Amino acid sequence: MPRPLARVLTLLELLQSGGTRTVPELAGRLGVDERTVRRYAHQLADLGIPVESVRGRYGGYRLGPGYRMPPLMLNDDEALAVLLGLAADAASDRAGDTAADAASDRASDTARETARETAAAKIRRVLPHHLRRKLDAVLGSLAFTEPPAKTAPAPDPAILLPLADAVHHHHPVAIRYTAADGHRTERTLHPYGVVAHAGHWYVTAADLLSNADRTFRLDRITDARPLPGTFTPPPGIDPAERVLTSLATAPHRHQVSLRIQAPPARIHPHLPPGLATVTPPPPGDTWSHVTLHVTHLTWLPATLAALNHPFTIESPAELRTLVEEFATRLMESARRV
Repeated sequence: MPRPLARVLTLLELLQSGGTRTVPELAGRLGVDERTVRRYAHQLADLGIPVESVRGRYGGYRLGPGYRMPPLMLNDDEALAVLLGLAADAASDRAGDTAADAASDRASDTARETARETAAAKIRRVLPHHLRRKLDAVLGSLAFTEPPAKTAPAPDPAILLPLADAVHHHHPVAIRYTAADGHRTERTLHPYGVVAHAGHWYVTAADLLSNADRTFRLDRITDARPLPGTFTPPPGIDPAERVLTSLATAPHRHQVSLRIQAPPARIHPHLPPGLATVTPPPPGDTWSHVTLHVTHLTWLPATLAALNHPFTIESPAELRTLVEEFATRLMESARRV
């Protein structure tokens, strides 16, 4: 659940504090325009909450007399989805922050952070203790690799909750996993973290079956069961970075090796982490080394052209042929009258 839900919940909390709140005041507190405040008020009314519109110079919105929020408006799955959405929203804001943010942007960020904190606090306050403890473990185990506009819907709580609890308390966990080719296995993991990346959720872990660090998609896990005992995760571990590295080095049909005359910051917008591994130039050099593992090569010529930096193809030879053919088509198009 993204920003609108957090702000609607905050609007309800503001109105529950009593009195009439003007539309300009609410807009300032929520970090939105006045038209959006009116839309949020209508959404509350659609949920059966008696939001009253007060006309006049000092008019605005208030709650009907005697109304209080019921003890629990969300079931367990809905509460999990809301808190995951708030966490994703916070990650998106952090990813979008830059040193050049204007004061108005910072004020808006503050309003959004207030909305997230108050919404999360109100939800947690009405949850049963056992569920609140589990959701705290989930929030403590999550990581995001990018602004989560592409984040998939919340995973199955029956899978996510035990995995997050195992991450939080360093417990082993047994899973049943179905690989992309349909092969099914039962594995014991020492999970390091749960990561959202490019529309999917992953758990990165030490896999005792293969005796190696592995990454598993949560939607391919059909059962997750905590096991007794504890493990010690590696120091300084970064679950998001491990997922990106795992995806970038996964075996595919083609292994591509390139040298590009540009720093990693110029390369990653076109060949992002999770797709390519970029080694920065050594001191005194300007050429980065890039490796990819891909199933198809046909999309690479256009991507390399879009880089607008000199590059050398080390392998495979098939990619050189595709780039030459792409260049020929471009020249023919440019000469066409």
